[in-house]
Amino acid sequence: MSLINETVAVWVSPEGSPVRLVWRARRFRVTDTPTPLTASVSLPDELLYFLTHPPKPVAAWRCQGTAEDGTSLVFDIQHDDGGGRWQLLRAYD
Repeated sequence: MSLINETVAVWVSPEGSPVRLVWRARRFRVTDTPTPLTASVSLPDELLYFLTHPPKPVAAWRCQGTAEDGTSLVFDIQHDDGGGRWQLLRAYD
């Protein structure tokens, strides 16, 4: 695992999950079901929280990407709402 913190280009599905990304001039197609990365909230506070705060869109994902040469990596990516960019947080091989 490497801590990266670099800007990446990400394309998302109509539902908002990543479908492909470009990192360091390499294209990766998402080849698994992306997993939303969210902060966990314990019960019963979780129920109270969702009664008073609507759920926010998922801003971070973990997904496997496969390049054209067959190289597969797992990426943790996060959307920066303020800047409109995606950050690659970590990459796993």
